[in-house]
Amino acid sequence: MNLKEYFAVTPGRGLLATADDKGRVDVAVYATPHDEGDRRVSFLMRDRLTHANLQTNPHAAYIFLEDGPGYRGVRLFLTKVGESSDDPRIGERTRRHLSPVEDEALGPKFLVTFQVDRVLPLVGSGG
Repeated sequence: MNLKEYFAVTPGRGLLATADDKGRVDVAVYATPHDEGDRRVSFLMRDRLTHANLQTNPHAAYIFLEDGPGYRGVRLFLTKVGESSDDPRIGERTRRHLSPVEDEALGPKFLVTFQVDRVLPLVGSGG
């Protein structure tokens, strides 16, 4: 599956699930991932619970539910492979339109990169 093409043309909503080093789970609403090529994706995130969990447990799962009737979408099983707070791509990938003052008040942003370990359909085992 070409994730870049899929997310470029498929409207929907996403959830990113993480857990800390003790297995306590968190799930948060996240936009579609940025395709980095070579089976890697990235997300922009603030220093909140999801980001904190990834400091001690690099594994995550992203669920994308396509708009429309039924249950269509994908599940991505991910492993964190990198993170940066000073990457120029952060500004390029920022989708929310805030003033610089509003953006700064929300705290630093991080570009967190993941290896895509497995892709499954939203429902079922994928064969």
